[in-house]
Amino acid sequence: MMRKFGAVIAIAVTAAGLLWSSPGVGLDTCVAKDQKDRSGKKKMTTIYDYKAKSLEGKEIDFDKYKDQVVLIVNTASECGYTPQYKGLEDLHKKYSPRGLTVLGFPCNQFGAQEPGDNHQIANFCEKNYGVDFQLFEKVDVNGPAAHPIYKHLIAESPEGKGEAIKWNFTKFLINKKGEVVHRFDSKVKPEELGPEIEKLL
Repeated sequence: MMRKFGAVIAIAVTAAGLLWSSPGVGLDTCVAKDQKDRSGKKKMTTIYDYKAKSLEGKEIDFDKYKDQVVLIVNTASECGYTPQYKGLEDLHKKYSPRGLTVLGFPCNQFGAQEPGDNHQIANFCEKNYGVDFQLFEKVDVNGPAAHPIYKHLIAESPEGKGEAIKWNFTKFLINKKGEVVHRFDSKVKPEELGPEIEKLL
């Protein structure tokens, strides 16, 4: 009886040894690999996977913008395109009740045209253009220090895919699934985006 019991233990130990024989492979890894194989596809990244800090220093999870059309713009206070703030605010007022969210990211990478701190930027935008849409802390949009959301936008945009942003007030339009559907250069005025926004609402 003792000999039979010993044989059972030996078989169990051998089986366990086979399961753990490959370095770095365990039960959890086997399960994860099986789940990945069953799914067949890697989960697509959307803007909902990112976070950013507002001008007030509050971290905002982009998951809150699910099921909304989102317009993301890199802004500047001392640029020839700065008057586009008014057009962006007009879009915000007109379409936000129907599900549009406008997000502004101040950036000082183009001609050093956004030199102010968060407080100065907020005061300038409110005083001169009555900006009420969400503004974030100043970020880089190009290069190794670019904010992750901008690395994503550049990589996923159908237009100019992978190309660095050329200037202030480049605009990215995102659908209700969090996917980048359009990229517009600085010269495209906010009021020209109405028809494209209407298609997505």
